[in-house]
Amino acid sequence: MKKILLLPFLAFAMLSCTAPKTQEPMNNEVINAIMARRSIRQYHATPVARDTMMQIMTCGINAANGQNKQSWEVRIIDNPTTLQKVQDLMVVGNPALSAEMVRGCMRGAPVMTFIARDLGYDFSAYDCGLLAGNMMLGAQSLGVGSICLGSPVRFINDAENSAEILAMLGFSANYDLSLCIGFGYANESPAAKPRDINKVQFID
Repeated sequence: MKKILLLPFLAFAMLSCTAPKTQEPMNNEVINAIMARRSIRQYHATPVARDTMMQIMTCGINAANGQNKQSWEVRIIDNPTTLQKVQDLMVVGNPALSAEMVRGCMRGAPVMTFIARDLGYDFSAYDCGLLAGNMMLGAQSLGVGSICLGSPVRFINDAENSAEILAMLGFSANYDLSLCIGFGYANESPAAKPRDINKVQFID
């Protein structure tokens, strides 16, 4: 009789061990970070500590990348004087653009990261994109705002004095500046913009 009573319990125990465990999206920290992250264009002047930035970078370099080539290089500027020097050089090197436009392209972020890709590896652009995504989500999880920027890349690469600016950043030979990410503590709370799920389709 005892064996018969134990059978339902054993069956339940086996199902509990083998059934896949699911998690509600709003109880998932990764999904929460993805859904909460916004592009921040207004920042407090408060600097982001270097140990926090290193946590963010650790998230970045652990991104998926082709053949583990890690085909990126990152330069971080968190010194206001150095960042101002880069901006001033950009202004001088782009006489056709207003100083306000060139200086404003970094959105006032107190920390700027400059990401370059290895031109010798044809998937390096993908690697840098994955690196950047991890960096921004890692930052979000630590309460740090971020914004991915293309204008500083264009302004630096097109500047008459681009060689001088790139020399400051010190990338290795055959690496090309590809994108920038600003980091800092948000001074705004922008609402999410609509996304079109209809662009996603299953093919049977």
